[in-house]
Amino acid sequence: MPIHLHREIDRLKKNVLHLGAVVEENVFRAVKSIEDRDVKLAKKVLEVDAEIDKMEVEVEEDCLKILALNQPVAIDLRFLIAMLKLDNDLERIGDLAVNIAERSIYLANNPPTNVSFEYREMTRKTEAMLRKSLDALVNLNIELAREVCAADDEIDAIERKIVEQAQEAIKKYPDEADRLLHHMFVARHLERIADHATNIAEDVIYMVGGEIVRHRVVNYFQKHGRNRQ
Repeated sequence: MPIHLHREIDRLKKNVLHLGAVVEENVFRAVKSIEDRDVKLAKKVLEVDAEIDKMEVEVEEDCLKILALNQPVAIDLRFLIAMLKLDNDLERIGDLAVNIAERSIYLANNPPTNVSFEYREMTRKTEAMLRKSLDALVNLNIELAREVCAADDEIDAIERKIVEQAQEAIKKYPDEADRLLHHMFVARHLERIADHATNIAEDVIYMVGGEIVRHRVVNYFQKHGRNRQ
């Protein structure tokens, strides 16, 4: 790899990791604002999203500039394409954090429901998936990417459990239906964040191993003798 291209890609990696850290922190703030009924913290999420959008545009422009000026091939080209897709995934995750924060503001301005929801485990696991997917991309670590894909089913199971809990609560407390639906959609937003982390991991598996696993992850794990969680 030419030295100039190497330097440009290293700088891009640092910017993407910074963007990923800001997005991850905003997801944490959004969920915590619900647990603490903290409107101020939820509004902070909305403020930071403007910064995330700006960083996303900068990363995209950097990728396009490197592509235009260096005309990379092989793994360098696949890496930059993966960066562009990752950039979009991170921006979408930022939008989902905003969705959670907006539901948090609504819930904080209304009485608590009779049923409480435990998002902590789901949030911790989702954040770990996001962090691992970024590490996998930057370090081209295919094993780490596989761990992210394997964890997705676990998040799906937790989301189903929270949705079932909300549906049962709506039957028992129909006058709280609006607030309970907001809680149910928080779990749905977290599940979508985990899906975006899985998208990033699948891109890493393709980039390093040359195998497309998107839409057929189950077959991929059977082939490699691994079980999804």
